Amino acid sequence: MVVSMALLRQSPSFELLFHCPVQRTRFLSPAGLSGLRNRFPSCRWLSLTSSASSSYRRLNSLTSRCSITNTDVCHEFVTTSDDEDLPSPPEDHPIPIVHLDNTNIAVTESLSLLTECTYVDTVLTALPVLSEEEQTALAATPAHPEGLYVLYASCLVGNLVEQLWNFAWPSAIAMLHPSLLPVAVMGFVTKLAIIICGPVVGKFMDHSPRVPTYISLNVVQAAAQVLSAGMIIHAYTVPSTLGSSILLQPWFFALIFAGAIDTLCGIASGVAIERDWVVLLAGINRPIALAQANAVLNRIDLLCEIAGTMLFGVLLSKYDPVTCLKFAATLMIGSLPTMTALIWLTNKFSSGVLDRPKCSQSSCASEGPRSETDSIFDLGMEAIKLGWKEYIQQPVLPASLAYVLLCFNIVLTPGSLMTAFLTQRCVNPSVIGGFSGLCAVMGVAATFLSANLVKRFGILKAGAVGLFFQASLLGVAVAVYWSSSLSQKSPLFFFLSMIVLSRLGHMSYGVVGAQILQTGIPSSKANLIGATEISVASLAESLMLGVAIAANDASHFGFLAVLSLLSVVAASLIFCRLLRNPTDEQRRLFSFDPLAN
Repeated sequence: MVVSMALLRQSPSFELLFHCPVQRTRFLSPAGLSGLRNRFPSCRWLSLTSSASSSYRRLNSLTSRCSITNTDVCHEFVTTSDDEDLPSPPEDHPIPIVHLDNTNIAVTESLSLLTECTYVDTVLTALPVLSEEEQTALAATPAHPEGLYVLYASCLVGNLVEQLWNFAWPSAIAMLHPSLLPVAVMGFVTKLAIIICGPVVGKFMDHSPRVPTYISLNVVQAAAQVLSAGMIIHAYTVPSTLGSSILLQPWFFALIFAGAIDTLCGIASGVAIERDWVVLLAGINRPIALAQANAVLNRIDLLCEIAGTMLFGVLLSKYDPVTCLKFAATLMIGSLPTMTALIWLTNKFSSGVLDRPKCSQSSCASEGPRSETDSIFDLGMEAIKLGWKEYIQQPVLPASLAYVLLCFNIVLTPGSLMTAFLTQRCVNPSVIGGFSGLCAVMGVAATFLSANLVKRFGILKAGAVGLFFQASLLGVAVAVYWSSSLSQKSPLFFFLSMIVLSRLGHMSYGVVGAQILQTGIPSSKANLIGATEISVASLAESLMLGVAIAANDASHFGFLAVLSLLSVVAASLIFCRLLRNPTDEQRRLFSFDPLAN
């Protein structure tokens, strides 16, 4: 049928599309068309662009069923960008004629487009805005609380067994051999294994599925611990005739190998939990919830360290070492099914969030193709180079370097060197034990304090508070050491109390620094960079131990204390760079932090 243009002018669909009455006009110039588009009402233009696919199909349907002849768009109500004057149309211009195949097109199309326009207006005007209290409550709510609680239970079981064994094997070897050399050799080889193989293990974790890989690591770690226990039991049951040649015994080589595997698996699983899993379960965009989750994990680790040490100590005081080692091996095997079930429940209660892929196509493609002829050595060297490269290029490198520098402080801590120094000063063993216990209590207290610091000051400022608090108190402790004699009780107790209080700052930065690294490192590289960081920290500890071996006399303790203090001060100064001169990437990552704006 043939319908005049006057009938089409009454259609709201045509006015919606062109926004002008139809009159006898000439065609607009390109500039005029540009100005026409720029002056569309916002809701109508947004409706057309946001629904491009559906509108395109409707317009195709419209053009396929109708044709317009001698039709132009008016210019009387349109202003162009350069305000050019358009010529007036001739008076004898013919009336446009539209040929329609379906008479109900105009009504249905106009109603549909008007509905979309109304919907867009409703969306733009009805966006909810959370109050400050609601935003704080959301930031403190984990994304997957049920899965996070089950993860806590899994860490409790695993850390208890691991901390018990970390105390069991050196105690058993020390009772087997009077010298500290076997324990020192195992510690050195373990550090060396971490330095060399840390990046390789991290890269393997980044390219493997989370849950099956974590369960496999638990199985391998449990097998390595049971093998270590078996080797020590073998040494007790079949003692060597030459006590000085214990380092050359076959069982000791097997013990070193099993100990290195145990340590690497423990580090890999720990990095996966701390840098990847807890971020997914708590939510990377929920800083308070993430800080609380980190605090709980550190609290569990410290409590398990205290409980595991006390448990094996009580057993060792009542039974012989072989019986205690058999109990430890039984506990390792018995805890494995429990941990596996808890890990499976963690993924189930978190709606399968742990099944998400970690390596994006772009990041995987950037590593380049793999050659089938590459040897294991070549792949390992490539992983080490990649780990160091990614570690140096990470956006939160100052925070990581601050953590590494804190590892140089091996003297002003409740460690073996401090214990040896106090013992040579003829300090009562109960005082030494109380010093270590109070340091552990301060560590637990710091896990409660760190979440409140993040909530009050922001994540970056909370890290700075912890570092400066630790540096200030250790400075006072070193000043007391050099200004007075520790042979008197008052200076000694004040010296030790400053170190105890400094653990608040140390552990607070440990929790906050972990959250900074969780926020700044993408999940596809979390294990690689985390394992490389532990390798760098192990290298720092090894270097400081080398200095301590060179200056092994007790009179050089003040020199070692000054070096430890300088490392903490350097860590504080490096972290200030992240606060005072943040890069654009760091501003984007920590946009919620007051000092990052």
